[in-house]
Amino acid sequence: MSSYIADLLKNRDGQNFDLHDEHLNPQMVRVLKTIGYDRVYTKAKGPYLYDHQGQEYLDLLSGFGVFALGRNHPSVVQALQDVLAADLPDMVQMDVSLLSGLLAEELLKRCPDKLTRMFFCNSGAEANEAAIKFARYTTRREKIVYCEHGFHGLTLGALSLNGENVFREGFGPLLPACDAVPFDDLPALENALRNKDVAAFIIEPIQGKGVNIPSDNYLPEAARLCAQYGTLFVADEVQTGMARTGKFWAVEHWGVEPDMILMAKALSGGFIPVGAVAMTPKIMDAVFNRMDRAVVHGSTFSKNNMAMAAGLATLKVIDDEKLVENAAKIGGEIIAGLEALIPRYDFLKTVRGKGLMIAVEFGTPSSFLRKAAFASLEAANKGLFSQTITIPLFKNHRILSQVAGHGMNVVKLLPPLVVTAKDRDWIINAMDQVVADTQEVGGAIKDLGRNLISHAMKSKAGA
Repeated sequence: MSSYIADLLKNRDGQNFDLHDEHLNPQMVRVLKTIGYDRVYTKAKGPYLYDHQGQEYLDLLSGFGVFALGRNHPSVVQALQDVLAADLPDMVQMDVSLLSGLLAEELLKRCPDKLTRMFFCNSGAEANEAAIKFARYTTRREKIVYCEHGFHGLTLGALSLNGENVFREGFGPLLPACDAVPFDDLPALENALRNKDVAAFIIEPIQGKGVNIPSDNYLPEAARLCAQYGTLFVADEVQTGMARTGKFWAVEHWGVEPDMILMAKALSGGFIPVGAVAMTPKIMDAVFNRMDRAVVHGSTFSKNNMAMAAGLATLKVIDDEKLVENAAKIGGEIIAGLEALIPRYDFLKTVRGKGLMIAVEFGTPSSFLRKAAFASLEAANKGLFSQTITIPLFKNHRILSQVAGHGMNVVKLLPPLVVTAKDRDWIINAMDQVVADTQEVGGAIKDLGRNLISHAMKSKAGA
């Protein structure tokens, strides 16, 4: 039987880029065409995307971490179909729904014992916004401390905690009393906290931009300092949580128990936006402290049945398919395989990560000719060399990856947690061949560099 959406998909097939160029963000269209990422995908399953020609691509971007279960996981699909078939009442508002209570119960089972209350929202940015408000109200302090180069979202409050100027520029004034400290710097953190006027220290346990991993004692000591100075310790696990790093929460690697854990992305199952804040009862009771304050903070769609069912199904899949263990095993093997390439290639400097959150960092080579080629790319646009890795990974090996942040030569791998040994080998072999090509100055650097430098210089001229 034909349907409205099915007819649209059939009759307007292939018009993706034209529609976006006309009605949405033409600069995004320009970017994708410039770097050769202008594919039209027609199907997706697990860690794979498929284009019009039926070619299979390995997705190491995962929608910035949303598709931890891969795409279109049948268990989540079934959960959503069950909700639709049940004709449930939804978002009554003057009501408390069953599915939100069940999801809160399941999430809190996986949190540190002191976190026994849950607040639902729609995204990671909303979770950060809630954390700012809850921390200020609980402590009666205004200041929020965050880390340089951190990423907590792009809404105004979350942007005020964003450690990358490229996202902040031109959108001020931002929230007052939000101060940055260097990541992995305990003296700087203590100096920021010592006046006992900071409501919360909000930090990604592993920074998404660059995949920066803290020293072994940093997070435990940061939590201790927060307790000492009366500051709430808030772990933004929007990207690192839900089994991504080989533990259910990244803070488990360091035995840390935050006052709040922020989550989103993977909790959606890849279908319905959902975010959440797990917190201590002290925080919940401080904010929602009277009946007339029962609705003092909320979000209209936050506890909708589809989102709650997707979250419940996601947790079940993580358990049933042992994805925490798979992330630790396959991720460790990918890291080891990529590290083994370092002695062979002077562009390749370090490989780091935990579980399936991995960074491959490149830097100035020792060879004179290669050093000159590298310098020419960096002069055009800092971090441009990394595109000589991501573009051929995509074009020649059908691997979708990303640069880990602005102005850095770090390629980030964020595979779905369902990747297999076959995918592991695909990644390592492809990276081996691509990095080998960069060693030939007349090869990848010359061909891709000429095109990228040209576009970079045009962008600078038009700025």
